[in-house]
Amino acid sequence: MEEFQLSKPLGSPNGAMRKGWNGITISRDTIHIDGVELGFKMPVLFERHAVGGEYGAGWKTVGKGHLTTIFTPADGSTSTIVDERQLTDEHNVAVVYHNPLDNVEDLAHHFFSRCLDQNVVPYVVTKKTVFKWQEGFWSIHKSVFDEHYRSKFAAKGLLDGTGGELQHLISDAATMQIIRWTSGNFGMSAHNYDGDMLTDEVAQVHRSPGFITSNLIGKREDGTMIKEFEASHGTVTDLWHMHLRGEETSFNPLGLVEAIIGAMQHAAVLQLEASGDDAGAKKNYDFVMNFTTTLRTSMHNTFRYGQGTRDMSGPTGLTTEDFVDKVAWRLERYLVKQEQEAEGNLPTLGEPSRTFRRNHQVDPVKMKSMFEEYDLDGNGSIDYDEFESMLVKLGVAPKKDAVVHKEKVADV
Repeated sequence: MEEFQLSKPLGSPNGAMRKGWNGITISRDTIHIDGVELGFKMPVLFERHAVGGEYGAGWKTVGKGHLTTIFTPADGSTSTIVDERQLTDEHNVAVVYHNPLDNVEDLAHHFFSRCLDQNVVPYVVTKKTVFKWQEGFWSIHKSVFDEHYRSKFAAKGLLDGTGGELQHLISDAATMQIIRWTSGNFGMSAHNYDGDMLTDEVAQVHRSPGFITSNLIGKREDGTMIKEFEASHGTVTDLWHMHLRGEETSFNPLGLVEAIIGAMQHAAVLQLEASGDDAGAKKNYDFVMNFTTTLRTSMHNTFRYGQGTRDMSGPTGLTTEDFVDKVAWRLERYLVKQEQEAEGNLPTLGEPSRTFRRNHQVDPVKMKSMFEEYDLDGNGSIDYDEFESMLVKLGVAPKKDAVVHKEKVADV
């Protein structure tokens, strides 16, 4: 409040977006770079229910007394006591929150579709053995899976090790399996808070929060899907303050750039769909997809070539500014090469100079004199006529097949 001169503390902007967009899920996936060994060898997909739980909780500090939570239906029917308890301690914190379930079916479809597309095994994570109210989250997932996806996963062999069933994991077990299943190739869907904690664990196993995506999926009133992209690691306030003080920073921007790439590609898709495949929109779509894909390649290769930030390369890693400059330099080179390919103007790979060979004993003065002898017009180059004359005089000009045949007969 003091830093931004606010009259009161403000809530999380992410929380406001999730609520306003009927937040279905926050997809958080591992980022992989060919040739760079990170925590998970293959992709890990994660769905975190975007609403409900502790994040929107109401609470009060209370003392000894009686606590009652009452639900009053919107239709005016009879109220229900949700919970009633006697507080015997002098100092308590009473917390009330709920978990909406209306959009869990959409979450399940999104989760299973992504797992199926990327050939990973899905798991649903809850603590329903203790928190009985979490049973609905699991049962909705299982119903959607059994009706729409079981046969598709089975056909791909993704249920071979699960007895043909959708697997449930207690959240405690999930924390341990994330550490153990470093080969990857699995997906998890969890409640809001569990998803927050478990994706932080996934990020740490996978080297750093810079190597995990974060994508909020919502739905507009007309059913149109909304996608918001961000870096899962947040605003990195400490590095920003170091930068303001003029201190050196080494920030890995991969997660942030992946978010920008995702937003640009999603915008291009929406424009193309809205245009009815208009030629101009298609050209713009192709441009955006090529640019963002090339940008991703430029960043990945910068890490691959050992030119990463310090979270990847240790104390010798590049500063934030040097890393950005290096990626920009590589991106420009790749784009120029693409233009040359499109114009048929690629540089050709010539034969390396023989000058550096150990057995190279050519007299450059005599060579120059010989060249001038055959450069009849003295223009510094030899055209075809001069080239033919030179080969004839040197006795190395290729002969017609009939002549070659006669010479062979004569030799016999």
